[in-house]
Amino acid sequence: MLTVVNADSSTPNGSLIDEIVREGARRMLAAALEAEVNSYIAELAGERGGDGPLVRAGARFKRGELVEREEWAA
Repeated sequence: MLTVVNADSSTPNGSLIDEIVREGARRMLAAALEAEVNSYIAELAGERGGDGPLVRAGARFKRGELVEREEWAA
């Protein structure tokens, strides 16, 4: 990704090093959340709802069509 850097090594959102650290933190957090979601889904892969298997967003499908969406409380 290209970034605009001023002569004083700052970017529109702060210093260049701050931008690099922020972007790295965003990527690490996204990877950690994705891993946690995948682990949770793998753990519940065998669980079934009333009309069939549960899917990622809590949506249920019947004959290939989305029929309802439920909110799941943790």
